[in-house]
Amino acid sequence: MTLETRRPPQHPLPPGPAAPDGPAGPARIGSPPIRLGLRANLAQFGLLVAVNALVGGMLGQERTVLPLLADRTFHLSAYTGALTYILAFGATKAVTNFFAGTLSDRYGRKPVLVAGWLIALPIPAMLAWGPNWGWIVAANVLLGVNQGLTWSTTVIMKIDLVGPARRGLAMGLNEAAGYLALAVTATATGAIAAHWGLRPAPFLLGAAYVALGLGLAAAAVRETREHARAEAAAHPAGAGEPAALGTARIARAVSLDDRALSAASWAGMVNNLNDALAWGIFPLLYAAHGLDLGRIGILAALYPAVWGAGQMLTGWWSDHIGRKHLITVGMLLQAAALGLVAVGSTFPVWAAAQALLGAGTALVYPTLLAVIGDVAHPAWRARAVGVYRLWRDGGFAVGALVAGILADAYGLTTAIWAVAALTAAAGVTVAVRMYETHPQS
Repeated sequence: MTLETRRPPQHPLPPGPAAPDGPAGPARIGSPPIRLGLRANLAQFGLLVAVNALVGGMLGQERTVLPLLADRTFHLSAYTGALTYILAFGATKAVTNFFAGTLSDRYGRKPVLVAGWLIALPIPAMLAWGPNWGWIVAANVLLGVNQGLTWSTTVIMKIDLVGPARRGLAMGLNEAAGYLALAVTATATGAIAAHWGLRPAPFLLGAAYVALGLGLAAAAVRETREHARAEAAAHPAGAGEPAALGTARIARAVSLDDRALSAASWAGMVNNLNDALAWGIFPLLYAAHGLDLGRIGILAALYPAVWGAGQMLTGWWSDHIGRKHLITVGMLLQAAALGLVAVGSTFPVWAAAQALLGAGTALVYPTLLAVIGDVAHPAWRARAVGVYRLWRDGGFAVGALVAGILADAYGLTTAIWAVAALTAAAGVTVAVRMYETHPQS
């Protein structure tokens, strides 16, 4: 049996066993009734949007400063060595994403979210005062765990709350909050670094984000697992289907067997390969052409700003016209934008390329998550999201290796062209392999 059935999929695999602490169902005895939908859960949804903005800000504190810190403070001449922090971050986040889904199914969403913020506590200090590059790499290992636990959990919790009708919109708002905060923080840290130096001042923003994020997660966020159980009760396993669904089977379906889920996983990995390039290579390219810190910060922020703002539209749009074509066009736009970065040599050209790259990413990012939510049954959806995000954020590690090796051997421009070709290939793969998953398309 595979996940794929007729178009659109109707949760063809069974939900699997109930969580250890109680049966799935609309609500426990004596508890308020569970209601799905964005309007019915607006206060809690809005709180989770704010929490994910802080998660994005933690990543944004590095985007402008860390590539230049590697070059100017720690004097790392090899691109491969300088990008080890992205490799450490991406590999750790990818693995953590996988376990975040499983842990949130077993123990609940909120404990995983709080744990992610606790792990983040030492990161700003390690970045601000670490005496050697090993401290920076170690901080990014912790950052990968933090991002894997917190971002994955906010995604899962929003999907739990809104139900199937507004899934694309929910993912758009979630990702918009994270990446707009990333963009704002990248701009702010660039300006701070221009006036007060690369360390420690820019990372004080991260310290504030950790304190606020931990406080909100611990004191105000509520558990949402019962919402997933309520939705699962409306999609029971059919007659004759097996009673359990193991994590290994889910991983195989998301990675290989299901055409939509596997195409989404490949596209997600290549998308974040692009992001690793933008994070680690672009600032060095701009600096090599004589741009100052302020303008590098603006360029570093422009791409995630367009990406973040655009997702508020594209997530909603995918709920109305479907997922597949938006993903295909988005990947091809990203490939064109990378080519423009490679041929450019001036601030206006690079600004246009960054905006185009952000627009292409906005078409792809929430829509890929919505594909996972469309196909996966509510009872095992958290694990499916974890597997998808394992592949997607593995793109950071792959990107750091590919870009670093190619840049060392053939130069920055060759590395950018190679990634552009991979991105175009991913768009073609989606066009050929993915089936439309939105129930009304």
